[in-house]
Amino acid sequence: MAGNKLRSLLLIASVTCAALLGAVAATAGSAASAKWIVFAGVPSGQHVDQLYRIRSSGEGMQVLTQGQYPSIAPAFSPNGKRIAFSRAGVGILTMDVDGKNVHRLTTNGRDSFPAWSPDGKKIAFLRVGGKAWRIYVMPSSGGKQLRLPKAPAAGRPTWHSSGLMIPSGGDVLKIDPANGHVLKYFGNTVDAVWGLNTVSLAPDDSSLTYIGAAPPEPGDKECGEGPCQRFALYRENVRTNKAPKLVAKNVGPATFSPDGKQLAFVARNTKLELWTLATRSSRSLALGGTYATAAAAPAWQP
Repeated sequence: MAGNKLRSLLLIASVTCAALLGAVAATAGSAASAKWIVFAGVPSGQHVDQLYRIRSSGEGMQVLTQGQYPSIAPAFSPNGKRIAFSRAGVGILTMDVDGKNVHRLTTNGRDSFPAWSPDGKKIAFLRVGGKAWRIYVMPSSGGKQLRLPKAPAAGRPTWHSSGLMIPSGGDVLKIDPANGHVLKYFGNTVDAVWGLNTVSLAPDDSSLTYIGAAPPEPGDKECGEGPCQRFALYRENVRTNKAPKLVAKNVGPATFSPDGKQLAFVARNTKLELWTLATRSSRSLALGGTYATAAAAPAWQP
């Protein structure tokens, strides 16, 4: 009897141990399969934006850049293995997803908002030309930087399989990536003052988000006798042209998840929020002593 009881206890312990190991392995696998989100943040006690990565599960946070020049505006290559970004005062650079193998592509210190072509062979970006921001295209490995002469003044570009898109004059335009000729006007109502460099398109180009002026808050006297200028994140259906809907107030520009079901954005200049569109619910990712900044939208790994 004693021997049978001992064998039963050992069997129960073995099954329990296996279950625990399985749960740990499943959790590790889930974390490893979660996509990276890259965002700009300021390390504790410092004042220069650096790029960080964190998994959408909230694990694995790591700083990717360093130095005295701010790094912002990250963008993933289509295969998710390289990141293009802007370094203020330096130009456009690329690096591996772990921050290694940094390669400088441009030497104009004001170049910004890189966007990869669907095949990963080219990068579109913005450069100041005269009094406006102009759209340029170059090889993703570096080389000749071609201005698209027929394109109007532009904001942050998006380059999906359906084409190269730019916000311009309060609308979103599809342009020819060879010369900038406008192929289509979508008839959207992006905030023409605050929204041009904050536009993000869903992976299927069905909707977009942007930062725009928020309605005044009753009783707001923080800026003196009149209300302060407040901002909010808006979402608009690209295909129906219905009025934009407010997503959240006092947050930064957003990026869509690869499946288009979530948004990632900086809230209250300190937290990275994941917002589920269907339920309008959010989840904060813990960033330790790092303060996320809203200078540009985060980037979500494809």
